[in-house]
Amino acid sequence: MPAICPAISKAIAGLAASAVLASAAPAGAQVLAIGVAAPLSGASAALGKQVEAGATIAAGRLGVEARVADDACTAEGGAAAARQFATAKVAAVVGFLCTEAIEAALPILKDAGIPVVTVGVRTESLTDRREKTGWPVFRLAPRGDDERNAAAAILTKLWRDQPFAVVDDGTIYGRDLAETVRNTAEQSALKPVFIDTYRPGMDNQIGLAGRLKKAGAARVFVGGDGSDVALLGRDAAKLDAGLTIAGGEALRAAPADVPYADGTLMIALPEWADVANAGALSDFSAAGVIPEGYALPAYAAVEIVKAATADADGKPLAQGLEGRDFTTAIGPVRFDAKGDLTRNPYRAFRFENGKFAPLPPEGQ
Repeated sequence: MPAICPAISKAIAGLAASAVLASAAPAGAQVLAIGVAAPLSGASAALGKQVEAGATIAAGRLGVEARVADDACTAEGGAAAARQFATAKVAAVVGFLCTEAIEAALPILKDAGIPVVTVGVRTESLTDRREKTGWPVFRLAPRGDDERNAAAAILTKLWRDQPFAVVDDGTIYGRDLAETVRNTAEQSALKPVFIDTYRPGMDNQIGLAGRLKKAGAARVFVGGDGSDVALLGRDAAKLDAGLTIAGGEALRAAPADVPYADGTLMIALPEWADVANAGALSDFSAAGVIPEGYALPAYAAVEIVKAATADADGKPLAQGLEGRDFTTAIGPVRFDAKGDLTRNPYRAFRFENGKFAPLPPEGQ
């Protein structure tokens, strides 16, 4: 990810100052204070700046005070940030990109009665253990298994009447994706005509393309990276294999030399700037900030906390976050009883004319 330029950092600082000044404006008025936890130092600082930018811009729009703390993407940083938020008596905390930081922070925030909306932590156990830990955490990020579950559900539907294959590159990521697609298909009485583990990082995939053609596969799911998918598409075309290839979110990283074949499918998160509402995009434009990466999810997290606080009616804020619909900059959001999103955010995209475009809803 590119680093945030000094001009954008200056814009963020100005917005933070305006939010704090606005919060002090009406004498005697209580202003909602929201903690913003992000790695603002270290290797993940560029991503943390995206969180800070989005949350701070939303705070300025909504008249909220944003209290920003650097969690450093470490357990020590997460605990220190949580203690700052507890002392400041913030209503809720948004942000957190790293498992170590949030897991160190949550026991402290739980004791302080402060719920958390994370925009980046995908670790499945974070919410799976909620009944045991009692941690008041809500996940605006996808779960770690959302990608493979979406790939399995979408492709099983799309390829029900087509001979298909499932291959992977032998990595944990690729194998987990491929096995989920294969198992889901077999549970629907759909059996792949070919299953294989290929050798990644080659300068061609002509051997794999030949095996797929010989097996009669018209479709193939590849649990692997974008370079191998692009090479397979090129080599399958050389053999006139008539093959449609699909892969996961790794296809977002465009190959350097060989483009994807037209018709290649990708199961991935949307680019949030492509689905965000005009009001939020206008706020970023006015601030001179590009809404990339985690910026729009952080903006949406502040919107969610603000809305839940307005409707709390004296109940704990965590209760106001459960089981209700929120209208946000990136679309409707609802959390289930564990704190996960009720709708899987992954969707299918097709590569045409040099870029990925979303498939229409009826095709997913």
